[in-house]
Amino acid sequence: MPASSPPTTYEEAVKRVWRSLDPSGGVREIVRAGTLGANSHNTQPWRFTVSDQRIGIAPDFSRRCPAVDPDDHHLFASLGCAVENMVQAAVALGFKAEASLEAADRDRVTIAVDRIRPSSNALAEAITKRQCTRAEYDGRAVSAEDLNKIGVAGTLDGVECLLVTERARMDAILDYVMQGNSVQMHDQAFMAELVAWIRFNDSMAVEHLDGLSARSSGNPSLPGWIARRLLPFVMTAKGENDKYARQIRSSAGIAVFAAATDDKRGWISAGRAYQRFALQATALGIRQAFLNQPVEVPSLRPQMASFLGIGNRRPDLIIRFGHGTPLPPSLRRPIEAVIDPS
Repeated sequence: MPASSPPTTYEEAVKRVWRSLDPSGGVREIVRAGTLGANSHNTQPWRFTVSDQRIGIAPDFSRRCPAVDPDDHHLFASLGCAVENMVQAAVALGFKAEASLEAADRDRVTIAVDRIRPSSNALAEAITKRQCTRAEYDGRAVSAEDLNKIGVAGTLDGVECLLVTERARMDAILDYVMQGNSVQMHDQAFMAELVAWIRFNDSMAVEHLDGLSARSSGNPSLPGWIARRLLPFVMTAKGENDKYARQIRSSAGIAVFAAATDDKRGWISAGRAYQRFALQATALGIRQAFLNQPVEVPSLRPQMASFLGIGNRRPDLIIRFGHGTPLPPSLRRPIEAVIDPS
């Protein structure tokens, strides 16, 4: 089968998307690493420009989610996740990479690349293994040594990484998560947007190569017409809240990321810090997944900030982490679909 032909099965798509980094792939392989970054609803909201010495990454506003992310906070955090993957991958692929926001265009991040000798990098090796594991974990604690490692990894460019492992404080955060989830589940615009990005079966996932696939969410695969009819009965506020309670109580801890500034630069930095945290966690065999409801509901955001003691700063991202079994990974579009012609 030619390499350019589309995959026909979920398993084939996974092998293509999550294959190991190719040291001979050059700058385009750095971009591929970027497309494996975490991103909201797996919308993959990015466009890349590529030359021998420079990579540009800009938002793809056609993939924004105005209901859950009206100010594009998650969109720019997603760009930050891609940037951190590219910076980490560059070292392993034989490049030095420096990222900066362009002064003339605050929406674009530029990564300058120069050839160097390839260097082994545990975080780069974790890029093709990282996933947001939306399942219950096994309840085991994370060692103090590993907590320190993931905390250090998540502290980047003015972003504070707060690690919460005390059960009482985790239960308090769970309460905010359930409040936020209840608000969202009763918001018709939020639900319509969410459903638009759900891929209810393998065929839908392979056709789109984006969105929230049933497999990577731990849900059964169903024909789309059946799933849409059943959804109002099986995806309820109570059912989802009960699921989040089980997931959080099976987790070892919760990480909260708070950037120094509540602007695009801060949001991108928060994404970079989280992605580095996630890569370090993956390298240590620690699973993680988003719990962003309290930062997505504006009325809860300042309450979360007050509870965390971070003053006027915005809690950008909330993550649970622990030990557990991975789920099938989500899919990504090929780099040809996200690179602009030069």
